[in-house]
Amino acid sequence: MANIDVLDMAGQKVGTVELSDAIFGIEPNTAAMHQMVVNYLANNRQGTQSALTRAEVSGGGRKPWRQKGTGHARQGSTRAPQWTHGGIVFAPKPRSYRFTVNKKVRRLAMKSAFSSKLQDSQIIVVDSLTLDGFKTKTVAAMLKAIGSERKALIVLPEVDVKVINSARNIPGVKTAQVNTLNVYDIMNADKLVIVKDAISKLEEVYA
Repeated sequence: MANIDVLDMAGQKVGTVELSDAIFGIEPNTAAMHQMVVNYLANNRQGTQSALTRAEVSGGGRKPWRQKGTGHARQGSTRAPQWTHGGIVFAPKPRSYRFTVNKKVRRLAMKSAFSSKLQDSQIIVVDSLTLDGFKTKTVAAMLKAIGSERKALIVLPEVDVKVINSARNIPGVKTAQVNTLNVYDIMNADKLVIVKDAISKLEEVYA
């Protein structure tokens, strides 16, 4: 098992914590992680794009000129795809891009993401996050103290409205609970900031 330092909000070491090899010590499976990232992005697509086919464009009922003798190519309708204001060939229509991924693949992808972050030394464990009120400045100062000023994902053991609302105004910073984590957010973050109490919950869910 890997040991990692536990920091307080001032960036000072206050102890160490042991990380389970079953979650943080596996060989990352890039194929599983890629599949989950594609799944996340596909499920977020609105799928509301729409265009008109030649059957749906108004007009074009009359043949524009006679079949022969004009010197022009034969045409049957001014709403054919080659005409300006004509219909679209294979026009996109509203559809759902959602697809599901096997449960075992989802778990493997999450473990791979955690292990990849630990191998790249991009995991920071914080003893606790306690705020007196809604203080964006306090969260920003904490991130600076622990060396995570850029894109960071803060993993909370449970919903904490003060932390969530204080962090959401900081560009590049996101918060998530153990049960709302996804591979895309983990891999997209430069630093994974995990509250110590969340580690045991991660082990319960993914071990």
